[in-house]
Amino acid sequence: MILQAKNQLTLQEFLNLPPGEGDITYELVDGQAIPKMSPKFFHAKLTHVLLNLIEKSCEGKGEVCPEWAVALTRRGRDWMPIPDILHISYERLPANWDENEACPVPPDLVIEIISPFGFESDARRLANATLSQSTETAKTATLSPGQTFGQMAAKAKDYLDAKVLRVWVLDSKARSITVFYPDAAPQTYMGEELLTDSLFEGLQFTVEQVFQKAKIPLDAQ
Repeated sequence: MILQAKNQLTLQEFLNLPPGEGDITYELVDGQAIPKMSPKFFHAKLTHVLLNLIEKSCEGKGEVCPEWAVALTRRGRDWMPIPDILHISYERLPANWDENEACPVPPDLVIEIISPFGFESDARRLANATLSQSTETAKTATLSPGQTFGQMAAKAKDYLDAKVLRVWVLDSKARSITVFYPDAAPQTYMGEELLTDSLFEGLQFTVEQVFQKAKIPLDAQ
């Protein structure tokens, strides 16, 4: 549940909150501590595969971390999301930075994996609808309780507005990755379509390769 505060939390008050029970972590959104959905087995395996792909491509050029909180602003207010994976280059965060804190600057790449499994609509249509402000279309694409592609696409836009260079949204049911850009329309990759990104020289893979390496069955729910 949301940790309701009598007054909206400042960033420092949020950081001073006690740890959540069990494996619950919280994101700061609009002055409230919002629980982030706990990853399940398939989610964790997909995270592992993507983490390895990015690490190999940016070795010596930056940091790649799973579930590292990042201090951003959203609509003029403090925002602290916890991406499933983030990559930050040494150009944005020097290699000698060594603090046990949230990432202090916008990362180059954020990857979010929709959970739980249960996507029920077309990713390309929804991504375009959301970024063109057709939010009613996006909101109708429901997953099982907790997340929708429309919500994740809106979050991607918030990341881009906060100066993140690239956002990848992976949907497990659709077996797709939608890439959101700050200066171009989003693009969705499925099956054997080759995904490349100018952020990572030499990186190329198909979405199906990711799912096969993670051993995610075709009928995963």
